[in-house]
Amino acid sequence: MLESVADNASILSIDVGLWVGLLVCARLLNPSRALDRMIFGATAGSLLVIYIFWRWHDTLPRLAMSAQSLWPHLFFTLEFIAVVYTLMSIVILFRSIDRSGQADLAEREMRVRNAYPAVDVFICTYDEPLEVVERSILTALELDYPDFTVWVLDDTRRSWLRDYCGKAGARYITRTDNEAAKAGNLNNALTLTSASTNAPIILVLDADFAPQRNLLKRTVGLLGEPNVAIIQTPQFYYNGDPIQHNLLATQSMVDDQRFFFDVFQPAKDAWGCAFCVGTSFVVRRDRLVEIGGFPTQAISEDINLTYMMLAHGYQTWWLNEKLSCGLSAEGIPEYITQRSRWCLGTIQVALLREGPLFGRGYSAIQRLHYVHGILNWLCKPFLVLLLIAPMMYWFAGLPAFEADYLVFLRYGAPAILGQTIYMAWISRSRTLPLFTEATHAIASFAISATLISAVFKPFGRPFKITDKGGDRSSPKLRWKLALTFGLIAFGSAASIALAFLSPYAASEISSLDYFNLLWAGISMLIAFIAFVTCFELPREDTCFPVNEAGALALAGDDHATPCRITALSSFAVELIRMTALRPPVEGAQAWLYMGQLGWVAINVAAANRKSVLANLHLTFEQRRRLVTWQFGSPPGNVAETVRITGAIMGLVRRGFRGR
Repeated sequence: MLESVADNASILSIDVGLWVGLLVCARLLNPSRALDRMIFGATAGSLLVIYIFWRWHDTLPRLAMSAQSLWPHLFFTLEFIAVVYTLMSIVILFRSIDRSGQADLAEREMRVRNAYPAVDVFICTYDEPLEVVERSILTALELDYPDFTVWVLDDTRRSWLRDYCGKAGARYITRTDNEAAKAGNLNNALTLTSASTNAPIILVLDADFAPQRNLLKRTVGLLGEPNVAIIQTPQFYYNGDPIQHNLLATQSMVDDQRFFFDVFQPAKDAWGCAFCVGTSFVVRRDRLVEIGGFPTQAISEDINLTYMMLAHGYQTWWLNEKLSCGLSAEGIPEYITQRSRWCLGTIQVALLREGPLFGRGYSAIQRLHYVHGILNWLCKPFLVLLLIAPMMYWFAGLPAFEADYLVFLRYGAPAILGQTIYMAWISRSRTLPLFTEATHAIASFAISATLISAVFKPFGRPFKITDKGGDRSSPKLRWKLALTFGLIAFGSAASIALAFLSPYAASEISSLDYFNLLWAGISMLIAFIAFVTCFELPREDTCFPVNEAGALALAGDDHATPCRITALSSFAVELIRMTALRPPVEGAQAWLYMGQLGWVAINVAAANRKSVLANLHLTFEQRRRLVTWQFGSPPGNVAETVRITGAIMGLVRRGFRGR
């Protein structure tokens, strides 16, 4: 017994010492320095290598055709894939590049020479409502650039959109069918515009993305490099994704793509392997013509475009600046559909004869980077097994691997500590343990199904768009997904209860039991977070905080009273009255003066002694100015780094209060 206590204390002291050492490294090392990235990355990677060797050597039973053998071997195989992916990620993150300095020089050179190549702006739209697509159209028309034409590429042939484009000043293109989906739509525009403007540069925007005014000046000059065909900028969002929104964590938890856009793509760019992400990028027309237009062989035309360019010797550069903002997936089904499409598209490009695995013209580094992208999706089934493994142990008697909690503390805990602290450090606080895993778990079952189906039929399925906009004012329960994660959370909790309360429980808990009890607790927490996310909260029109002086005048009143505007959406305004006079009644007509819009007709929706909520009634020109005011500059209403206390409080409010 004394030896056991001593062993416990020794292992715990080592883990605590390692934890302190990693935290000290995180404080002393700087993720912007390459040497520091290598030192910290190599440290975290070494702990992971030690762990996976221990797993292989000490925790696997002899291979046999039985559930007791096949289950742990299946688990280890998928775990090994996840470890390889992580180690490759660490190596990729050894490098990073910031091209803002190059963009400064290129912009200055264009200005000095007064040489601004003409640009065709392609806005791809499919069935989005006007309140979504107008943000892209109106902000694109206000780009600060001397020579550009805005083309709206309508793939649903809507006469009202054609009329709107004529009124707004954009040019309209449609076609008779939807062959090859988005890539076909772009190629149709490429052909038609070659006969008119034929601009040497093309800016591609999705219908929900609003460009910032300086986007073209920051990107076009970089295409002067002869071996560069595409300049890609990151995607930012002015609304929380469904996980952030449903967990009440829009201000305290970042979306799951933030790490990829802000950290990973600059690292891939430093290796010459950054890739196009489908919107907010500029591309040279001559390079497009050279490769035969936007590729149509896979549903992910963006990454396919990059690799077709690489095969011809042309690069994609990543300019890591906030130059556009779009609408994130608003519902859980759309979120899952989007990621499943990305997964399938990645697999399709990999299988193409001219693709990065089998085609010619690619370097070994470029092929390895693509393998890394495939492994990203192949990791998702491991997350599924990670969630169900405790139940497999407690209810089926099948351990994922044979290990007691002390041995795991010796080998597994250091690897987990190393990865958790390293990822928080390298991402600059863009990851949040348990919440990050729950975010990935949401789509893991669908992605796993996509991977299985891709084995039998990788091609031939229709392109599924991500629905944006529409009425989302009612709460919704995604009951199939909620049932899945609810059963996992309940099963994990039942496993813990079974170990202590069952009349058939062993009189003494073994070390293997303790290990699986801890595992069950973690699985329960991840599944519970995902379960709560399945109860979707209503969404209103995106409201931006403002702080601007205004004036309020009731209809028929000759006097205006000062007020302060505190919040503004595309259709409503909230303000604080600066007078103690009787508040306007609900339904009252009034006029509101705003510096950006002038006098605006409003209709009072609610009012009390201090504040007024009103609906806006705008002229077309006022709406144009409002949209460009709201969406033509970077909004700051969504978190870009995590706040753990805010995320936990949001989860508590949702989980135990329901709102």
